[in-house]
Amino acid sequence: MENMNIKTDIIIVGCGVAGLYCALNLPKDKKITIVTKNIARRSDSFLAQGGICVLRDENDFDAFFEDTMKAGHYANNPESVEIMINSSREIIKDLVSYGVRFEKDGKDFAYTKEGAHSKARILFHEDETGKEITSHLLTEALNRENISLIENFTMVDIVCEDNVCYGIIGHDENEKYVYINADYTVLATGGIGGLFEHSTNYRHLTGDALAIALNHNIRLKHIDYIQIHPTTLYTKGNGREFLISESVRGEGAILLNSKGERFVNELLPRDVVANAIFEEMKKEGTEHVWLSLEPIPEEEIKNHFPNIYRHCLKEGYDITKEAIPVVPSQHYFMGGIDVDRHSKTSMDRLYAVGETACNDVHGKNRLASNSLLESLVFAKRSANNIKESYSETNFSKEIKIDTEKFINYKDKYKSLILAAIEKEKKSHE
Repeated sequence: MENMNIKTDIIIVGCGVAGLYCALNLPKDKKITIVTKNIARRSDSFLAQGGICVLRDENDFDAFFEDTMKAGHYANNPESVEIMINSSREIIKDLVSYGVRFEKDGKDFAYTKEGAHSKARILFHEDETGKEITSHLLTEALNRENISLIENFTMVDIVCEDNVCYGIIGHDENEKYVYINADYTVLATGGIGGLFEHSTNYRHLTGDALAIALNHNIRLKHIDYIQIHPTTLYTKGNGREFLISESVRGEGAILLNSKGERFVNELLPRDVVANAIFEEMKKEGTEHVWLSLEPIPEEEIKNHFPNIYRHCLKEGYDITKEAIPVVPSQHYFMGGIDVDRHSKTSMDRLYAVGETACNDVHGKNRLASNSLLESLVFAKRSANNIKESYSETNFSKEIKIDTEKFINYKDKYKSLILAAIEKEKKSHE
């Protein structure tokens, strides 16, 4: 790939569920280009274990709404929450049409329950729901003639003028820079876990879109809302922490201290459980606590959580016979680029979806298994809004890429984001 310009109708940065689903809902007569920082299958969407929430019936709405609001400490936007819940069954219908195989109980869906849910409303596929959903969306996207995918391509900037976005600048794995001109740009770059020492995220997810937004005065929101997941497998090694799904606790697993004593209600919201674990570790002077799956039948463990079972076995733990060491780790980003109910940012022709965006669904703390649902709902809304308002930009300025500008951009962007997060934290003290 040489230094050059590419013209497309719509550029989507990121190929997790939000980016892929947005692409699949855009008009088939538009040329859509998806770029991703790594290979397509290394997005956090593939890592989601537990499941995806759905409104089971109209009688469940009030409870679903309250569970989401309560977990988010009532900092959520009620309108966004309502949109997400009311769109959920339409989303599930779409996913099934793409071939997604949710667990069944006879002819009906099987539902599981996780922490802070008042009832079981989570659909799942074993303990790899994210992989099941994302792989089917990816297959569908690759089969569309109007959608092209460029892997190992890193966005370093957007091109804009008078608060209108005209595409992105990025480079391939050989550091060859490209300007991709587009009528509309959708940022779906995922979370910020790569900025932290301990995270369940892939290391290449470093919040680049946030730094770019800061550089162009695009509004951000609640960037200090960072969720810690209570249970990741404790290891002294480096790299991404392995998540032990909250649905394990939803099915009966219990948390124990070094004396084998329970010290918290495992089904409380994630931030409450994580804080209880930190307190127990501090009190005991330990580096982890223990998670016991003893209350769950062995057959259920192997059928419902086969990936967790296999991974722990590989690490030397048989979860059907012994407790495993767990520790909280950075997991999810509830803040992000400020968007409206159609995922539009404060810059014209620029949208943000998924974990990159903040539409205030999650508030200060995300309810388990709302992430996939929220990403899909608002990705589709962005696609519909682009479709309804579509017009060409006719932006034909020659863009000369100053590569000197991007020397050491990774360190600069990291410092910029962390400083902004710290500033936001202090403003709330």
